Amino acid sequence: MTMNKSFILTLLASLCLGGAAVASAQVLTMDQAVFKVKQETGGKVLSAEQRGVGRRQEYRIKVLTPEGHVRVMAVSSDASKNPASSQSTKNPPAKNAGSKEKH
Repeated sequence: MTMNKSFILTLLASLCLGGAAVASAQVLTMDQAVFKVKQETGGKVLSAEQRGVGRRQEYRIKVLTPEGHVRVMAVSSDASKNPASSQSTKNPPAKNAGSKEKH
C-alpha cells in the first residue's frame, strides 16, 4: 500500500505543477494592448478591435503617429508572444506625404 500512496502523491504533485504552469500564462487585455501601442508609437489610438486568428486572439489597433501616418498594429493577447508588435503594410505612406505644397 505504500507504493500506491507514493504513486498517488507523485501524481498529485505532477498535476499541481502542471496546473501552475497553465495558471502562470499571462493574457493581455485590450486596454493593456492599447497602452503598449501608445507607448511604442507615441501616437493617438484611432480604433481597436479583437480578432480570432486560428486558435489565438489578437488585437488590431489603428494609431495615428506623431508624424501623421496611420499604422495598424497587431498585438497578440498572449503576452509571451509579443516580443515586438507587427504592423500592417497595407497602406504605406506615400512619398512626400507630409508635404502640402502644390506644384
